[in-house]
Formats: sequence, C-alpha cells, structure tokens
Amino acid sequence: MRPALLLGATLTLVAQSPAEKAIATVLDDWHLAAAQADEVRYFAHLAENAVFLGTDATERWPKAAFQAWAHPIFQRGKAWSFKATRRSVSISQDGRTAWFDEDLATPNLGPSRGSGVLSNQGGRWRIEQYNLSVPIPNALMNAVKAQIEASVPKTPSQP
Repeated sequence: MRPALLLGATLTLVAQSPAEKAIATVLDDWHLAAAQADEVRYFAHLAENAVFLGTDATERWPKAAFQAWAHPIFQRGKAWSFKATRRSVSISQDGRTAWFDEDLATPNLGPSRGSGVLSNQGGRWRIEQYNLSVPIPNALMNAVKAQIEASVPKTPSQP
C-alpha cells in the first residue's frame, strides 16, 4: 500500500469548546465589521467599559473615546483590515472570562498581534480589552529602541 500524498493541503485538527467557537466568532466578526466599516456592529462587540490599546504608547482608548476617534474613519466607508492567522483562547474555570492572543495579517501594519480579555455577559461574549501590537524581531530591537528614544522629546529633568 502506498501512502497518500496531499499537495497544497494542510490539515489542522483543533478541538474547540462551544465557548471557544463563540469567542472566535465574536473576534472574527469584530475584525470583519471594521473591514466593512460597520461602526455599529464593530462597537457592539466591545463591553461598555472596554479599553483599546493601540500600537503607539499614547493610545489607551476607553470605548467612548475610541469610538469618537474612529467615527470619521468608519464614515469614509473603510476602516482597517485585520485577519487572524492564529489564535489561542483560554477560558476561566467559571466560564465567565476569556483571554486570547492572535497573530494578525494586516495590509497597513504588516504582521501584528492582538491580545485581550472577553467577558461573558448574559450569554454573550464581549471584548473588555484589546491590545494591538507590532512584534519586533529581536535582531532589530536595538535599532528600533534607538529610533524610539530619539523620537521622544527630552524634558528638562532628563539628561
């Protein structure tokens, strides 16, 4: 008997609980809502006290401030496009809180990473915190660190 050969096919078997599937559906739809510039649907996935942490050190957006900032972007008919290429989800023992991290393909940022926390509110998973980052390869870290330090204005208390 000859072994079967599959060209161009990848088989990934991942057992997902119903909660993990529901969380993946929320996160995938949240990303899709941004790509489709569906502001109402996008922000409905965020809990009322949600926080979005952007790639810039100054970007800590409570939901209302994030929505106000993003509104003109959504009004243009195209926001941003993130597609998860890998995702890991952990759920608390009581089933009310979940933590995740995901690798993202993005046209503007390149390879990126999102991580965050969701809570189960009345049977519906909502995003409490999302942290968007751009991983820096270790080999580039010294050069990137130097650029960041050069771009931060010196205050009188700094040498």
